Amino acid sequence: MEDKRICDANFEETGFSYTMSLIEGKYKMTILYCLEEFSIVRFNELQRYLNCISDKTLSQKLKELQADGLIHKEIYPQIPPKVEYSLTERGKSLMGVLDQMCIWGENNRIDEKI
Repeated sequence: MEDKRICDANFEETGFSYTMSLIEGKYKMTILYCLEEFSIVRFNELQRYLNCISDKTLSQKLKELQADGLIHKEIYPQIPPKVEYSLTERGKSLMGVLDQMCIWGENNRIDEKI
């Protein structure tokens, strides 16, 4: 068995690092969770769900998730414009990881007692 040496390792090349790069930040996991829970969601619905997020920040996070192939943006040619977001197959494949995080959180939550 070969010994691993940290001086030979590069964290940025790990699968963990790649996965975290896709979901890091304050809102991305919550957006993905919302889309998993409610399937198809419009921009304003997402904004209400996330509560205190600005239009600019939500738009930026949605663009990043779309660029990473995790969500799909459907634009309907009508007035006023209608835009809906949903998970792609790639995004759905990530939900098992997020589900496990939820289960871990429920099992390990420490209720604060004052």
